[in-house]
Amino acid sequence: MPEPRSGSRPTLEAVAALAGVSRATVSRVVNGGDGVRPHLADRVQTAIQELGYIPNHAARTLVTRRTGAVAVIIPEPEARVFSDPFFSRQIRGISKELTAHDTQLVLLLVEDHCDYDRIERYLAGGHVDGALAFSLHTDDPLPAIARRLGMPMVYGGRPGWTSGSGEPDRVTYVDADNREGAREAVRHLLAQGRQRIAHICGPLDQTSAVDRLSGYHDVLPAAGPELVAVGDFTAAGGAHAMAELLDRDPSIDAVFAGNDLMATGALRVLRERGRTVPGDVAVVGFDDAEPVAESADPPLTTVRQDVEGMGRMMARLLMERLGDGREGRNVPGPVITETALVRRASA
Repeated sequence: MPEPRSGSRPTLEAVAALAGVSRATVSRVVNGGDGVRPHLADRVQTAIQELGYIPNHAARTLVTRRTGAVAVIIPEPEARVFSDPFFSRQIRGISKELTAHDTQLVLLLVEDHCDYDRIERYLAGGHVDGALAFSLHTDDPLPAIARRLGMPMVYGGRPGWTSGSGEPDRVTYVDADNREGAREAVRHLLAQGRQRIAHICGPLDQTSAVDRLSGYHDVLPAAGPELVAVGDFTAAGGAHAMAELLDRDPSIDAVFAGNDLMATGALRVLRERGRTVPGDVAVVGFDDAEPVAESADPPLTTVRQDVEGMGRMMARLLMERLGDGREGRNVPGPVITETALVRRASA
Protein backbone atom coordinates (compact mmCIF):
# COMPACT_ATOMS: atom_id res chain seq x y z
CA MET A 1 0.00 0.00 0.00
CA PRO A 2 1.47 3.41 -0.95
CA GLU A 3 2.05 5.66 2.03
CA PRO A 4 1.87 9.45 1.67
CA ARG A 5 5.03 11.24 2.61
CA SER A 6 4.98 12.67 6.12
CA GLY A 7 3.30 16.07 6.07
CA SER A 8 2.21 15.74 2.42
CA ARG A 9 -1.32 15.50 1.08
CA PRO A 10 -2.39 12.23 -0.56
CA THR A 11 -2.46 12.57 -4.35
CA LEU A 12 -4.85 11.38 -7.04
CA GLU A 13 -2.12 8.97 -8.15
CA ALA A 14 -1.88 7.47 -4.66
CA VAL A 15 -5.64 6.87 -4.61
CA ALA A 16 -5.46 5.25 -8.06
CA ALA A 17 -2.60 2.96 -6.99
CA LEU A 18 -4.40 1.87 -3.82
CA ALA A 19 -7.70 1.26 -5.65
CA GLY A 20 -5.97 -0.51 -8.55
CA VAL A 21 -7.54 1.75 -11.18
CA SER A 22 -6.38 4.47 -13.51
CA ARG A 23 -5.94 8.10 -12.55
CA ALA A 24 -8.73 9.00 -15.00
CA THR A 25 -11.13 6.66 -13.20
CA VAL A 26 -10.38 8.30 -9.87
CA SER A 27 -10.87 11.71 -11.43
CA ARG A 28 -14.29 10.74 -12.77
CA VAL A 29 -15.37 9.44 -9.36
CA VAL A 30 -14.10 12.49 -7.51
CA ASN A 31 -15.73 14.90 -9.94
CA GLY A 32 -19.06 13.10 -10.11
CA GLY A 33 -18.66 11.91 -13.68
CA ASP A 34 -20.53 9.02 -15.29
CA GLY A 35 -19.21 5.82 -16.80
CA VAL A 36 -17.52 4.24 -13.75
CA ARG A 37 -18.75 0.77 -12.84
CA PRO A 38 -20.19 0.63 -9.29
CA HIS A 39 -17.65 -1.85 -7.92
CA LEU A 40 -14.77 0.31 -9.18
CA ALA A 41 -16.37 3.46 -7.76
CA ASP A 42 -16.66 1.67 -4.40
CA ARG A 43 -12.95 0.77 -4.49
CA VAL A 44 -12.05 4.39 -5.24
CA GLN A 45 -14.20 5.70 -2.40
CA THR A 46 -12.63 3.18 0.00
CA ALA A 47 -9.13 4.29 -1.06
CA ILE A 48 -10.09 7.95 -0.63
CA GLN A 49 -11.23 7.27 2.92
CA GLU A 50 -8.19 5.18 3.83
CA LEU A 51 -5.73 7.78 2.54
CA GLY A 52 -7.71 10.81 3.71
CA TYR A 53 -7.60 12.24 0.21
CA ILE A 54 -9.10 15.74 -0.15
CA PRO A 55 -9.90 16.82 -3.73
CA ASN A 56 -8.17 19.94 -5.00
CA HIS A 57 -11.00 22.45 -5.30
CA ALA A 58 -9.37 24.54 -8.04
CA ALA A 59 -8.64 21.50 -10.17
CA ARG A 60 -12.13 20.15 -9.63
CA THR A 61 -13.63 23.47 -10.72
CA LEU A 62 -11.63 23.34 -13.98
CA VAL A 63 -12.92 19.86 -14.72
CA THR A 64 -16.56 20.24 -13.68
CA ARG A 65 -16.98 23.98 -14.32
CA ARG A 66 -18.74 24.05 -10.98
CA THR A 67 -17.55 25.95 -7.91
CA GLY A 68 -19.57 24.02 -5.34
CA ALA A 69 -20.88 27.30 -3.91
CA VAL A 70 -24.19 29.17 -4.00
CA ALA A 71 -24.78 32.83 -3.14
CA VAL A 72 -27.62 33.81 -0.79
CA ILE A 73 -28.49 37.44 -1.46
CA ILE A 74 -30.63 39.47 0.96
CA PRO A 75 -31.37 43.04 -0.14
CA GLU A 76 -31.72 44.30 3.43
CA PRO A 77 -29.36 46.15 5.80
CA GLU A 78 -27.22 44.05 8.09
CA ALA A 79 -28.97 45.39 11.21
CA ARG A 80 -32.33 44.09 10.04
CA VAL A 81 -31.05 40.73 8.82
CA PHE A 82 -29.47 39.91 12.18
CA SER A 83 -32.36 41.19 14.31
CA ASP A 84 -35.31 39.57 12.52
CA PRO A 85 -35.67 35.80 13.17
CA PHE A 86 -37.36 35.39 9.78
CA PHE A 87 -34.00 35.73 8.07
CA SER A 88 -32.14 33.33 10.34
CA ARG A 89 -34.83 30.68 9.88
CA GLN A 90 -34.76 30.95 6.10
CA ILE A 91 -30.95 30.87 6.01
CA ARG A 92 -31.00 27.82 8.31
CA GLY A 93 -33.26 25.96 5.89
CA ILE A 94 -31.10 26.93 2.91
CA SER A 95 -27.92 25.91 4.73
CA LYS A 96 -29.29 22.48 5.66
CA GLU A 97 -30.22 21.71 2.07
CA LEU A 98 -26.96 22.99 0.59
CA THR A 99 -25.00 20.98 3.15
CA ALA A 100 -26.86 17.86 2.03
CA HIS A 101 -25.59 18.62 -1.50
CA ASP A 102 -22.00 19.30 -0.33
CA THR A 103 -22.37 22.93 -1.43
CA GLN A 104 -21.08 26.05 0.31
CA LEU A 105 -23.28 29.02 1.21
CA VAL A 106 -21.93 32.51 0.49
CA LEU A 107 -23.99 35.25 2.18
CA LEU A 108 -24.22 38.62 0.40
CA LEU A 109 -26.03 41.53 2.08
CA VAL A 110 -27.13 44.83 0.58
CA GLU A 111 -26.51 47.77 2.89
CA ASP A 112 -27.25 50.40 0.25
CA HIS A 113 -27.82 50.65 -3.50
CA CYS A 114 -24.14 50.88 -4.46
CA ASP A 115 -23.63 47.35 -3.12
CA TYR A 116 -25.30 45.96 -6.25
CA ASP A 117 -22.20 46.83 -8.30
CA ARG A 118 -20.11 44.75 -5.91
CA ILE A 119 -22.62 41.87 -6.05
CA GLU A 120 -22.78 41.93 -9.85
CA ARG A 121 -18.97 41.81 -10.08
CA TYR A 122 -18.88 38.89 -7.66
CA LEU A 123 -21.55 36.92 -9.53
CA ALA A 124 -19.91 37.67 -12.89
CA GLY A 125 -16.56 36.47 -11.55
CA GLY A 126 -17.65 32.83 -11.56
CA HIS A 127 -17.36 32.39 -7.78
CA VAL A 128 -20.75 30.65 -7.44
CA ASP A 129 -22.86 28.27 -9.52
CA GLY A 130 -26.16 29.98 -8.81
CA ALA A 131 -27.93 32.24 -6.35
CA LEU A 132 -30.88 32.41 -3.98
CA ALA A 133 -32.48 35.73 -3.08
CA PHE A 134 -35.33 36.77 -0.82
CA SER A 135 -36.88 39.90 0.69
CA LEU A 136 -36.69 41.69 -2.63
CA HIS A 137 -38.38 45.05 -3.22
CA THR A 138 -40.27 46.07 -6.35
CA ASP A 139 -37.46 48.24 -7.75
CA ASP A 140 -34.67 45.80 -6.90
CA PRO A 141 -32.07 45.57 -9.71
CA LEU A 142 -31.10 41.99 -8.80
CA PRO A 143 -33.47 40.22 -11.25
CA ALA A 144 -32.11 42.32 -14.12
CA ILE A 145 -28.55 41.50 -13.02
CA ALA A 146 -29.38 37.79 -12.97
CA ARG A 147 -30.91 37.97 -16.46
CA ARG A 148 -27.90 39.88 -17.80
CA LEU A 149 -25.44 37.33 -16.38
CA GLY A 150 -27.53 34.24 -17.15
CA MET A 151 -27.22 33.34 -13.47
CA PRO A 152 -29.43 30.45 -12.30
CA MET A 153 -31.67 31.96 -9.60
CA VAL A 154 -34.45 30.92 -7.24
CA TYR A 155 -36.33 33.61 -5.35
CA GLY A 156 -38.07 33.65 -2.00
CA GLY A 157 -41.36 35.50 -2.36
CA ARG A 158 -43.72 36.20 -5.23
CA PRO A 159 -42.05 38.39 -7.85
CA GLY A 160 -43.31 41.96 -7.90
CA TRP A 161 -41.08 43.18 -10.70
CA THR A 162 -41.34 43.01 -14.47
CA SER A 163 -38.92 42.03 -17.21
CA GLY A 164 -37.56 44.58 -19.64
CA SER A 165 -40.66 44.07 -21.83
CA GLY A 166 -42.94 45.21 -19.04
CA GLU A 167 -44.31 41.69 -18.53
CA PRO A 168 -43.99 39.84 -15.19
CA ASP A 169 -40.79 37.79 -14.99
CA ARG A 170 -41.14 34.04 -15.46
CA VAL A 171 -38.96 32.93 -12.58
CA THR A 172 -38.75 30.11 -10.07
CA TYR A 173 -39.86 31.17 -6.62
CA VAL A 174 -41.09 29.80 -3.30
CA ASP A 175 -43.63 31.63 -1.17
CA ALA A 176 -46.28 31.12 1.49
CA ASP A 177 -49.96 31.70 0.76
CA ASN A 178 -49.83 35.15 2.30
CA ARG A 179 -53.25 36.20 1.10
CA GLU A 180 -55.07 33.18 2.53
CA GLY A 181 -53.09 33.43 5.76
CA ALA A 182 -54.28 37.03 6.16
CA ARG A 183 -57.85 36.00 5.47
CA GLU A 184 -57.62 33.34 8.17
CA ALA A 185 -56.27 35.87 10.69
CA VAL A 186 -59.08 38.35 10.04
CA ARG A 187 -61.77 35.66 10.03
CA HIS A 188 -60.48 34.52 13.43
CA LEU A 189 -60.81 38.04 14.83
CA LEU A 190 -64.35 38.32 13.47
CA ALA A 191 -65.21 34.99 15.08
CA GLN A 192 -64.10 36.48 18.41
CA GLY A 193 -66.75 39.17 18.00
CA ARG A 194 -64.35 41.99 17.06
CA GLN A 195 -65.89 44.80 15.04
CA ARG A 196 -63.18 47.44 14.43
CA ILE A 197 -60.30 45.41 13.04
CA ALA A 198 -57.25 47.39 11.96
CA HIS A 199 -54.28 46.25 9.90
CA ILE A 200 -50.60 47.14 10.22
CA CYS A 201 -49.12 46.22 6.86
CA GLY A 202 -45.52 45.87 5.81
CA PRO A 203 -43.81 48.05 3.19
CA LEU A 204 -45.94 48.03 0.05
CA ASP A 205 -42.95 47.61 -2.27
CA GLN A 206 -42.81 43.97 -1.09
CA THR A 207 -45.32 41.45 -2.39
CA SER A 208 -45.77 39.67 0.95
CA ALA A 209 -47.09 42.91 2.46
CA VAL A 210 -49.31 43.58 -0.57
CA ASP A 211 -50.77 40.05 -0.45
CA ARG A 212 -51.49 40.25 3.29
CA LEU A 213 -53.17 43.61 2.84
CA SER A 214 -55.24 42.14 0.00
CA GLY A 215 -56.27 39.23 2.22
CA TYR A 216 -57.37 41.68 4.91
CA HIS A 217 -59.53 43.55 2.39
CA ASP A 218 -60.92 40.28 0.99
CA VAL A 219 -62.60 39.67 4.36
CA LEU A 220 -63.25 43.33 5.23
CA PRO A 221 -63.90 45.05 1.88
CA ALA A 222 -65.54 48.03 3.61
CA ALA A 223 -62.57 48.75 5.89
CA GLY A 224 -61.53 52.35 5.32
CA PRO A 225 -58.02 53.82 5.08
CA GLU A 226 -58.23 54.98 8.71
CA LEU A 227 -57.97 51.31 9.73
CA VAL A 228 -54.73 50.63 7.81
CA ALA A 229 -51.26 51.90 8.72
CA VAL A 230 -48.01 51.06 6.92
CA GLY A 231 -45.10 49.67 8.94
CA ASP A 232 -41.69 48.35 7.97
CA PHE A 233 -41.65 44.78 9.38
CA THR A 234 -39.78 45.98 12.52
CA ALA A 235 -41.00 46.32 16.11
CA ALA A 236 -40.39 50.07 16.01
CA GLY A 237 -42.40 50.35 12.81
CA GLY A 238 -45.24 48.37 14.36
CA ALA A 239 -45.26 50.63 17.43
CA HIS A 240 -45.40 53.77 15.30
CA ALA A 241 -48.23 52.35 13.18
CA MET A 242 -50.21 51.26 16.26
CA ALA A 243 -49.97 54.73 17.79
CA GLU A 244 -51.12 56.21 14.48
CA LEU A 245 -54.12 53.89 14.33
CA LEU A 246 -55.23 54.65 17.90
CA ASP A 247 -54.94 58.36 17.27
CA ARG A 248 -57.18 58.00 14.22
CA ASP A 249 -59.73 55.65 15.77
CA PRO A 250 -59.69 54.94 19.54
CA SER A 251 -62.53 52.42 19.08
CA ILE A 252 -60.26 49.82 17.44
CA ASP A 253 -60.79 46.48 19.18
CA ALA A 254 -58.50 44.24 17.11
CA VAL A 255 -55.30 44.47 15.08
CA PHE A 256 -53.88 42.17 12.44
CA ALA A 257 -50.17 42.92 12.09
CA GLY A 258 -48.29 41.92 8.94
CA ASN A 259 -45.55 40.17 10.91
CA ASP A 260 -44.74 39.21 14.49
CA LEU A 261 -42.17 41.93 15.10
CA MET A 262 -44.68 44.63 14.19
CA ALA A 263 -47.22 42.88 16.43
CA THR A 264 -44.84 43.10 19.40
CA GLY A 265 -44.44 46.83 18.75
CA ALA A 266 -48.23 47.14 18.69
CA LEU A 267 -48.49 45.26 22.01
CA ARG A 268 -46.08 47.72 23.63
CA VAL A 269 -48.06 50.76 22.52
CA LEU A 270 -51.35 49.19 23.62
CA ARG A 271 -49.90 48.67 27.11
CA GLU A 272 -48.63 52.26 27.17
CA ARG A 273 -52.12 53.48 26.21
CA GLY A 274 -53.72 51.44 29.00
CA ARG A 275 -55.38 48.88 26.68
CA THR A 276 -55.52 45.27 27.79
CA VAL A 277 -54.79 42.44 25.34
CA PRO A 278 -56.96 40.64 24.42
CA GLY A 279 -59.58 42.23 26.69
CA ASP A 280 -59.74 45.62 24.98
CA VAL A 281 -57.82 44.86 21.80
CA ALA A 282 -57.05 41.47 20.26
CA VAL A 283 -53.80 41.13 18.30
CA VAL A 284 -52.78 38.64 15.59
CA GLY A 285 -49.36 38.54 13.93
CA PHE A 286 -47.86 36.68 10.99
CA ASP A 287 -44.83 34.31 10.77
CA ASP A 288 -44.89 32.43 14.11
CA ALA A 289 -41.31 33.61 14.47
CA GLU A 290 -39.31 31.90 17.21
CA PRO A 291 -38.91 33.08 19.91
CA VAL A 292 -40.83 36.30 19.22
CA ALA A 293 -44.39 34.95 19.20
CA GLU A 294 -44.15 32.74 22.28
CA SER A 295 -42.19 35.21 24.40
CA ALA A 296 -44.48 38.17 23.62
CA ASP A 297 -46.60 39.50 26.48
CA PRO A 298 -49.15 38.01 26.12
CA PRO A 299 -48.03 35.16 23.83
CA LEU A 300 -48.98 36.03 20.30
CA THR A 301 -51.68 34.46 18.19
CA THR A 302 -50.11 34.36 14.74
CA VAL A 303 -50.22 32.88 11.26
CA ARG A 304 -47.50 30.27 10.89
CA GLN A 305 -45.52 29.91 7.69
CA ASP A 306 -42.81 27.27 7.35
CA VAL A 307 -39.93 29.67 6.78
CA GLU A 308 -37.20 27.07 7.25
CA GLY A 309 -39.02 24.67 4.94
CA MET A 310 -39.29 27.39 2.29
CA GLY A 311 -35.54 27.94 2.55
CA ARG A 312 -34.89 24.24 2.02
CA MET A 313 -37.25 24.20 -0.96
CA MET A 314 -35.50 27.19 -2.55
CA ALA A 315 -32.12 25.48 -2.27
CA ARG A 316 -33.51 22.16 -3.51
CA LEU A 317 -35.03 23.77 -6.60
CA LEU A 318 -31.77 25.54 -7.39
CA MET A 319 -29.74 22.34 -7.08
CA GLU A 320 -32.20 20.59 -9.40
CA ARG A 321 -31.89 23.46 -11.83
CA LEU A 322 -28.11 23.16 -11.73
CA GLY A 323 -28.51 19.49 -12.62
CA ASP A 324 -27.06 17.46 -9.76
CA GLY A 325 -28.33 14.17 -11.12
CA ARG A 326 -31.56 14.07 -9.16
CA GLU A 327 -35.05 14.06 -10.64
CA GLY A 328 -36.97 17.27 -11.15
CA ARG A 329 -34.72 19.28 -13.44
CA ASN A 330 -37.80 20.79 -15.09
CA VAL A 331 -38.21 23.23 -12.25
CA PRO A 332 -41.71 24.67 -11.75
CA GLY A 333 -42.45 28.37 -11.54
CA PRO A 334 -44.20 29.15 -8.25
CA VAL A 335 -44.15 26.81 -5.26
CA ILE A 336 -46.74 28.05 -2.74
CA THR A 337 -46.78 26.62 0.77
CA GLU A 338 -49.70 26.61 3.20
CA THR A 339 -50.11 28.74 6.31
CA ALA A 340 -51.86 27.93 9.59
CA LEU A 341 -53.23 30.02 12.43
CA VAL A 342 -51.58 29.37 15.80
CA ARG A 343 -53.89 30.47 18.62
CA ARG A 344 -52.32 31.96 21.74
CA ALA A 345 -53.36 34.46 24.40
CA SER A 346 -53.32 37.71 22.39
CA ALA A 347 -56.51 36.97 20.43
